[in-house]
Amino acid sequence: METLESLSEALGTTKDIQSIVRTMKSLSAVSIRQYERAEEALAGYSRTIDLGLSAVLGQGRSLGTAFPAPGRDGTGRDALIVIGSDRGLCGRYNDVVSRRAIEDLGAADAVLGIIGVRAAARIEAAGHVADTLFTVPGSVDGFTGIVQSVIITIDRWTAEQDVSRVRVVHNRRVGQNTAQPVVHQLLPIPKDDLERATTTGWPARGLPFFRMDRDVLLSWLIRERLFVLLYRALAEALASEHATRLAAMQNAERNIKDRRDDLAAAFRQKRQENITRELLDVVAGYEAARPVE
Repeated sequence: METLESLSEALGTTKDIQSIVRTMKSLSAVSIRQYERAEEALAGYSRTIDLGLSAVLGQGRSLGTAFPAPGRDGTGRDALIVIGSDRGLCGRYNDVVSRRAIEDLGAADAVLGIIGVRAAARIEAAGHVADTLFTVPGSVDGFTGIVQSVIITIDRWTAEQDVSRVRVVHNRRVGQNTAQPVVHQLLPIPKDDLERATTTGWPARGLPFFRMDRDVLLSWLIRERLFVLLYRALAEALASEHATRLAAMQNAERNIKDRRDDLAAAFRQKRQENITRELLDVVAGYEAARPVE
C-alpha cells in the first residue's frame, strides 16, 4: 500500500531522473553540432585530395594509363567495417546498423572490423566474430587516432588476409532524429569516382605538375582519401547516434512528466485522505471525551 512517505520518495526520484535526462539532452545537442562542424571542417581537405587525384589521373589519362593498375585480380576476400556505439540509451541505433551489416555479410567469408562494443555484441550474436574491435572516440579529438588505427588494420588485412575490397557501414542522420544505415566502398576506389576525377577540369588556368614518382603520389592520395572517408563516416555516425539519443531522451522526458503528474495527484489524494482521517479522529476523540449531559 502506498504511503505519503513512499510517494514522496518516488516524486524525489522521478525529479532526479528528469534532471539527468535534461542533462543528457543538452549533451547530445551539443555533441551533434560538434560532429557536424568536424565534418564541415574536412570539406576543404577533401576537395584538395580530389583535385590531387584529378591532376595525377589526368596525366595518367594522357599517357594512356587513366586508372592505376589493380594490385589484385579482384578475387580476394571482402572486408567490412561497422561503426556502432559504446553507449546505450540511443533507441534502435545499434540494432539498425547491425542488421544492415549482417545482411551485407550474409554467408560470405568476410573480414570484420567493428567500432563500438554494443554493435559488436549484436553482430557476434548472429554468428559473425570481429577480427578487430575498436572503441568509439568520446570526442572529435579522438577521431584522428581511431581512423589511423583502422587504416593500419586495413593494410594488415590486405597484406595478410588477402583482402581486395573494403566497405564501411554506418548510420547517417535523416531528418532530426532518424538513423538510416548507409554503405560506402572504401577500396578499391569505385570506377565512377575515378572517371569523375579524370574528367574534372582544373579550376585554375595553369595546369598542375609534380616531380615525385606518380605511383608513390597516387598511393599517398588514395590513403588520404581513405582517411577522409573514414573520418566523415565516423562524424556522421556519431552525429546520428546523439540525434537518436536526443529523440529517446525527449520521449523519456515526456513519460517522466506524465509519471510525475500521476505521482503528484496520488500524493495530494493520499495527503487529503490522511488529513480527513486525522480530523475525524480528533472529532471522534472530542465526542468521546465530552461529558454526557
